[in-house]
Amino acid sequence: MSNIKLTSNEKEKGKVVYNVGILRNIVALAVAEVEGTLPTDQNKKSGISLYIEKEGVYVDVSVVVKYGYNVPELAYRIQQSVKQSVENMTHFKVAEVDVHILDVVFRDAAPAEKEAEEHEETDEHEEEQ
Repeated sequence: MSNIKLTSNEKEKGKVVYNVGILRNIVALAVAEVEGTLPTDQNKKSGISLYIEKEGVYVDVSVVVKYGYNVPELAYRIQQSVKQSVENMTHFKVAEVDVHILDVVFRDAAPAEKEAEEHEETDEHEEEQ
């Protein structure tokens, strides 16, 4: 892992050094806060890539989406969450956040759909009696 030095202004004495793992963890927490996302396979380095350039931090995030969520809206919320978290916690400027949707998981149906299915089953059972 490499370290990233945050340049300090003239008023501050000393320096702040961030480990890339710290930035990766901040991004992972920001993505986890967005409802409708699931963690990616742990063997794929958590699906987060960071590139630090003069313009700022470039982030690539790969996620799995739960069925029933609007994908473009979800991607936008991920971008906003990552940008806000990184900039608030580290004072780095985020230049770009690219979101890659790896999969949509259907096994966890939306709660409203499950309730509707259960209600239909109950109605059918009552009609039989």
